[in-house]
Amino acid sequence: MRNSAGSETEKGLSMNTLFYVVCIVAIVFTADTIQKYLKVKNQEKKSDPELEETLAHIERLEERIRVLERIVTEHRTDLKSEIDRLK
Repeated sequence: MRNSAGSETEKGLSMNTLFYVVCIVAIVFTADTIQKYLKVKNQEKKSDPELEETLAHIERLEERIRVLERIVTEHRTDLKSEIDRLK
């Protein structure tokens, strides 16, 4: 009887150890995932000024294109005055 009781205790101890190992691994993976998520989220905040600068540049280019389209579609007589005005 002692042998079977001893092996049951070892089996229970082994299951407890396995449970703790699995929990530790799960905690490590979760912490790593959270760390990567926060790092990516922080990088997005840093790139916002660059994004704003790029959007402003695009807006300026679009305005220039609108002016050029207007110059091209207007009558010839207005073309010279528009070019002079832009200088």
